[in-house]
Amino acid sequence: MAIGTAMSVGLVGLKANAIQMQAFISPGLPYFSIIGLPDASLSEARERVKSACQASGFSWPETRVTVNLSPASLPKRGSSHDTAIAVSVLSAAGVIPHDCLADTIVLGELNLDGSVLPVKGVLPIALYARDHGIDQIIVPQRNVEEAELVEGLDVTGIRHLGELIELMGGEAKYRICETSIPAGQTANEDESSLTPPVGDMAEVIGQERTKWALEVAAAGGHHLLMTGPPGSGKTMLASRMPGIMCPLNEQEQLEVASIRSLCGTLPNYGISDVPPFEAPHHTASTASLVGGGSGIATPGAITRAHRGVLFMDEAPEFSPRSLQTLREPLESGYVALSRSKGTTYYPANFQLIMAANPCPCGYGYGDGSRCTCKEKDRIRYFSRLSGPILDRIDIQVEVPPVEHLMTQSSQPQTTSEQMRHKVTDARRTAQERFAAYHWTCNAQASGTWLRANTSKAALVLIDQALKNERLSLRGADRTLRLAWTLADLGGKTTPGREEMMQGIALRTKES
Repeated sequence: MAIGTAMSVGLVGLKANAIQMQAFISPGLPYFSIIGLPDASLSEARERVKSACQASGFSWPETRVTVNLSPASLPKRGSSHDTAIAVSVLSAAGVIPHDCLADTIVLGELNLDGSVLPVKGVLPIALYARDHGIDQIIVPQRNVEEAELVEGLDVTGIRHLGELIELMGGEAKYRICETSIPAGQTANEDESSLTPPVGDMAEVIGQERTKWALEVAAAGGHHLLMTGPPGSGKTMLASRMPGIMCPLNEQEQLEVASIRSLCGTLPNYGISDVPPFEAPHHTASTASLVGGGSGIATPGAITRAHRGVLFMDEAPEFSPRSLQTLREPLESGYVALSRSKGTTYYPANFQLIMAANPCPCGYGYGDGSRCTCKEKDRIRYFSRLSGPILDRIDIQVEVPPVEHLMTQSSQPQTTSEQMRHKVTDARRTAQERFAAYHWTCNAQASGTWLRANTSKAALVLIDQALKNERLSLRGADRTLRLAWTLADLGGKTTPGREEMMQGIALRTKES
């Protein structure tokens, strides 16, 4: 009888948990079992591990083999533990030195021929290793670059289980099959062209007021709704929003990269300081927006937009249920997905940008002479954007059609770089002001602080708007945040009546 040990790491959402593999070879009828709450794909590892070990020249013991995944109370999922399971069995059988990898994280999915396939979520696992003092990690060769993004780790890449056996001083007989992927290229590198560069605001003709509204939104972290006819530039403006936002700092870059690693899209992006931009189609399901799936829920669009922009074009065309699911994440900055096997928490601190036509046909603007919609159709169209949703939108702005192409195009247009400098300066001012509270932008400031530090002359305007029912109490706090952002952009230390009037106008869609 012998026991071999290896270590892997499992992910529940972005939370990493160390998993110890213990293989026990004992007398009995030939049988291979994996215990410790494995899911279906992990239970199938029995055949993958057995075949991979035999393909590496190891004679599988004709006896009972049991592998326990500890802690037993934690559900385990996925095929990334295959290599660690194989290591524990090989250690128990004496093929490699006993417990030689007990303090090394081992990751990788095994193919039947013993080749090691890449897995998702390597970056958050590498961050876990660094934070817990584990300095050695073994990953599939095609995951090496991702693991090496974390400094201070000794990363070893393997292409075949036989390579791992030889690295540990054992003897192996194996053959690495050539694949169609050229050496040094990952499976997703050919898809990198699918990620276009962020466009420049100077390419948008006219719409200076809307550009200014987007600048305010970026400076203060505010949500925004654009309403206008088809072809007025709403989608084009929204797609350029990441180009005027503050570049992500190192911690934020790792957060975004960890999410992309979990989704398997990190090779398309790499580590980037450009905020993410997600634009789901209006037919997207609720699960695709907030996350879903059986067992342990997977990330949705709002998590992929973390630290960036979630753009909902044709917002009234989204299902009411999908729109309502945004209410809690907009307030809390995270989403909690409960399933039968537990609750998974994903970060969802994003800026919501919505675009909508004024009516179903899109021409209900101005005098409405071109509109063909009935009144009940207009009411039904915008009723999907419920009061609670609109109350969480800080800025509402109308995007008019451009009427003079030649005149507008001949005028100098503000570039994204110019706007980003102003946004960055305003954000820096807010961060210095809120340093003691750990807030990074005005949108995170509490109403209590805002009311205590805003002049009474400016607060009188808020009281008048509340009395006239132009604002709700939540809307009043959000208007205060807008006023502070406008003051930061204007280089003022505190908002006055002018900033407060502008904030109310942006909030209530007034020109």
